[in-house]
Amino acid sequence: MKNNAGKGIVSFDMDMTLLNHADWRIPDSAMEALKRLKERYHVVIATGRDMDAKFSAGLTELVEADAVIHLNGTKITVGGELIYEHRMPRELVERLLRFAEGKDFAMGVSVGAEDYYVNPEYVTRHDMIRWNQSDRSFRDPWKLLEMPVRTMAYIGKEPGTRLVEAAFPEVKLPMFSSREGADVIERSISKAVGLEKLCEHFGVPLSQTVAFGDSMNDYEIIRMAGIGVAMGNSSDELKQAADYVTAPIGEDGVWKACIHLRLFEGNRETGN
Repeated sequence: MKNNAGKGIVSFDMDMTLLNHADWRIPDSAMEALKRLKERYHVVIATGRDMDAKFSAGLTELVEADAVIHLNGTKITVGGELIYEHRMPRELVERLLRFAEGKDFAMGVSVGAEDYYVNPEYVTRHDMIRWNQSDRSFRDPWKLLEMPVRTMAYIGKEPGTRLVEAAFPEVKLPMFSSREGADVIERSISKAVGLEKLCEHFGVPLSQTVAFGDSMNDYEIIRMAGIGVAMGNSSDELKQAADYVTAPIGEDGVWKACIHLRLFEGNRETGN
């Protein structure tokens, strides 16, 4: 598809970049920024979430995104149409689940309204700390061997991620911003891969892309984009990879970055 309108791409991570966990809202200033950006850019959500899942219901419509990079680049939709999908090998899913058995963390996947986890008690504990409630519908995690799995989730403390990465060099576990869990992703996959595919789809050069993020699953896309923006609430490592560090999400970070980078004035082209 050709970029006849000359639009660039601005992508946003969801949690703690657009969606503030302090009140579970997108700040008004960020919503206004999204509205103004749409006049000049394709606005994209790039997230570790499956935005079609129940916990994300309504957010895509609220943002009115032109495209979504779901599940760290393993699923891409444009206007609701699936244009790319990558699935984790069945044997890798099986080995990861067996490795997690008896450990002090959970590993699995939430699919729609159902949750398939080894050691589900750690998911319940995480929910109670985060929301003071847990209404999961846990199912047999071994059913995942019969289902399409794109990425998995690790729920637990950070030291356990190093155990998994040491045992499985083919995967990476970038921590959530809460530091209470991580995505489990094949090393060949990232949000950056998704951005490349959307650039091809929309006919946009990488130099005309801007990526906002706050967590380590944003590292590759922050580095690849024409301009990489780290939120003020990001880790030091992500800030060092970014071209620009804005204010935290609760201090109108998205809006302030758009003003600083003059994104409302038109496409800004930079070298990669």
